[in-house]
Amino acid sequence: MKNIFSLACIVILTYSSSFAQLDLKYQKPDKAIFDLADAPMAPSVRINSKGDKIVLLERNRYKSIIELSEQELRLGGLRINPVTNIGSRVRYNTGISVQIVGERNSMAVKGLPADGRFANFSWSPDENFMAFTNTTLRGVELWVLDINKAEVTKLSEDKLNANMGRPFSWYRDSKSLLVRFLPQAKKALIEKSTAIPNGPTVTVNDGKKAQNRTYQDLLKDKSDEFNFEQLVRSELYKVSLSGKKELWKEAAMYKSFSFSPDGQYILLTTIEKPFSYLVPMYRFPSKTIIYTQEGEMVRTILEVPLIEDLPKGFMAERKGMRNLSWRSDRPSSLYWVEALDGGDPAKEVDFRDELFTLDAPFNQKAQSLLKTKYRFGGVEWGNKQIAVAYNYWWNSRTLQTLLFDPSHPEKDARVLNERNYQDRYSDPGSFVTSKNQYGRYTLTLDGNKAYLNGRGYSKEGVRPFIDEINLKTGKTSRLWRADGKTTLERISDVINMKKGVILTSVQSKNDYPNYYIRNIKKRIAPQQISFTENPFKSIQNVHKEVIKYKREDGVELSATLYLPAGYDMEKKEKLPMLMWAYPEEFKDKASAGQVTTSPNEFVYPWYGSPIFWVNRGYVVLDDASFPIIGEGDAEPNDTFMKQLVDNAKAAIDAVDNLGYIDRNRVAVGGHSYGAFMTANLLTHSNLFAAGIARSGAYNRTLTPFGFQSEERSYWEAPQVYNKMSPFMNADKMKTPLLLIHGKADNNSGTYTMQSERYFNALKGLGATVRLVVLPKESHGYAAKESILHMLWEQDQWLDKYVKNRQKKN
Repeated sequence: MKNIFSLACIVILTYSSSFAQLDLKYQKPDKAIFDLADAPMAPSVRINSKGDKIVLLERNRYKSIIELSEQELRLGGLRINPVTNIGSRVRYNTGISVQIVGERNSMAVKGLPADGRFANFSWSPDENFMAFTNTTLRGVELWVLDINKAEVTKLSEDKLNANMGRPFSWYRDSKSLLVRFLPQAKKALIEKSTAIPNGPTVTVNDGKKAQNRTYQDLLKDKSDEFNFEQLVRSELYKVSLSGKKELWKEAAMYKSFSFSPDGQYILLTTIEKPFSYLVPMYRFPSKTIIYTQEGEMVRTILEVPLIEDLPKGFMAERKGMRNLSWRSDRPSSLYWVEALDGGDPAKEVDFRDELFTLDAPFNQKAQSLLKTKYRFGGVEWGNKQIAVAYNYWWNSRTLQTLLFDPSHPEKDARVLNERNYQDRYSDPGSFVTSKNQYGRYTLTLDGNKAYLNGRGYSKEGVRPFIDEINLKTGKTSRLWRADGKTTLERISDVINMKKGVILTSVQSKNDYPNYYIRNIKKRIAPQQISFTENPFKSIQNVHKEVIKYKREDGVELSATLYLPAGYDMEKKEKLPMLMWAYPEEFKDKASAGQVTTSPNEFVYPWYGSPIFWVNRGYVVLDDASFPIIGEGDAEPNDTFMKQLVDNAKAAIDAVDNLGYIDRNRVAVGGHSYGAFMTANLLTHSNLFAAGIARSGAYNRTLTPFGFQSEERSYWEAPQVYNKMSPFMNADKMKTPLLLIHGKADNNSGTYTMQSERYFNALKGLGATVRLVVLPKESHGYAAKESILHMLWEQDQWLDKYVKNRQKKN
């Protein structure tokens, strides 16, 4: 007991130390938090399209700091382990089992390697097999699972190249796969720490405007260029389920490949030179060639130059063909779009984009199918006469849905729906699709009838639905709607629309989400097909409700309120509160005030959640509405600060009026843009006792060509950038702030330097501030050691500056 007490004293003294740097090892939080954070993770579920077989994938909740410390190269926007040749941040599965729907128990898969690290799972077209990779200490192997036998077979040695993502694709016959392998003549990488440079790094511009976001992990020099090329180069092999391997295409920098629906052709894209030090690899030059499945070249269909100088704006696009892909309704037809405004959203034109199609053998002129008023946003193919296209415009938050006839492009497309896509209450739902004869998903049609799967946001709560829509009249009729009274039932898939069979996920505050098969045409109870228990028993009796309140200007707001288990609702002890939020921009007040959370959603304490502190005696206000609104021509950020503070005050007032909190002991926290919010709230208001800001950006002059939803550059709106930057207003900070940041943050704009420079400014001005930099961590944190320490830091900070803050008279 004495030793434990001494250790506790050391921890407290260490946390309270005023020294500039602390020699602190990884800590673990209080047991009430630790038990929630350490609970096992339920397996992920993969269900086949017939809904009769399930593959369960076991997984660890976190990586380890040892895993994060494996060698990593950051090149062209990629993060690669150069030893194993797979993404260094991949989350692996550790076990596989198969379950027959209708049976409660699953079958353990036979033949799995010990200590396997499994990823890249993919059903075969006939769904009798599932291919996946296993990462060894030396590389990546290809394996296949026989679903019916529940056993696996290794198809290759650990020589796959998974640096560009999933390294294989199934042939249509489900008997072979096209696989990326490391080249046999791979050159050794340059070790930059010992390489002797042969000259400076020089970048130039010939007078063009190249306004780009502040991307991370970019190439920096010739050594990076060389290493990038070596790591993405692959040879393509055809590998049969027996393990037979034959070279399909020689080494190149293969970016992607995809089979036509009938399997006769392959669309193959390679990365080309020159590379760039300004943009990630997905904007490097590329070439796309059509091949037969035997590997014979048909034609080069697309060559894209280096993209460094797009026009200004979120709606900007490059010139030429883009969104090149296979039509899912045809055996081997391509489609793509081209900008009619040169990709420049500032140009006034009648139509922004044009949709084209081209049939095999790809030697004729492409056919124009459709012109869109706004920027093309996707297409869902149906049959010869029916297809649906989407186009949208970010600046007005407009989404338009068009019905058109692919066989008769001379016919005018008809607008099925045009709405503000931030207006969730008016969302008609997404079109239901089903597999066709090629195994591709197309619109589920019954004559002129189609079906809509809606998320169900409404004034009555979150109640997902299935609607039937008459494509001639546009009228809809409701076939089914979730009850929503005591559970949240979401639609996961539509198994058979004709029979009315759907797959749903059902959850409640205390019941972990489990899958059910429901028949919406028959009045029978749904069939439960997964049986995961609640692993977080210690918070199942907390009080949870969605509260609604108004901002000073009348904007309706909402948040999810948690009270500790056993809280006396009559006595109403005034507790400290932790509020967590993330600002979101809107173009109208009505949409900003809509409620999209459900009191019946399962309480899941993910690593970044504030819910842990309900077990530490706090009121927790999670997902508090923080809309930043700019109606008409007004920009939301022109009044960012006032709206931000008004949102916070309204939330505190609402909970205070319920009698639950001591408003002298309220903390605010957030991650990323929520961290930016937190720093600004502490700087420009006196509403809070302390704050927690994780992985944020605090100096907007370091993101001069836009951030979040801000399109204007620093030079167009310097006052906005300066006023919104906590760094520029560091002299106003008087509230204790805990800064946490991953040392290897890869998010655009949130360099680790943002927290380091902000800390230095606050320290220089005498603010109470603590900076915690988590080794090896990215924008989101992954290692168990890091996450437990983060929770410890937050708990200590809240305990010192919030819970035990001296009360004001």
